[in-house]
Amino acid sequence: QVQLVESGGGLVQAGGSLRLSCAASGSIFKNNYMGWYRQAPGKQRELVAAITSGRITNYADSVQGRFTISGDNAKNTVDLQMNSLKPEDTAVYYCQQVIRGATYWGQGTQVTVSS
Repeated sequence: QVQLVESGGGLVQAGGSLRLSCAASGSIFKNNYMGWYRQAPGKQRELVAAITSGRITNYADSVQGRFTISGDNAKNTVDLQMNSLKPEDTAVYYCQQVIRGATYWGQGTQVTVSS
């Protein structure tokens, strides 16, 4: 049973930084896709950033230049460094990993940015 465990969420003032981490357990296989998504109240879940095993990254326009995704597909870990946070970044952030064609989600971690 593969499980993703996230950590690093919390409350921060606008302009501050947070680092989210996600680790997968229960798999001996490497992932080939890692991503961070977020869902704000009343809104659909949206992609924030993603990275493939080939180190190709993709960012939402709203976080480009402020967030950085990094991952280690040998260890099945992925981090999201979030700088210059804005109140509109407030959401529950979810980690996603694809391992051997199966998609796994973390339980979500709350990020709250106060103005």
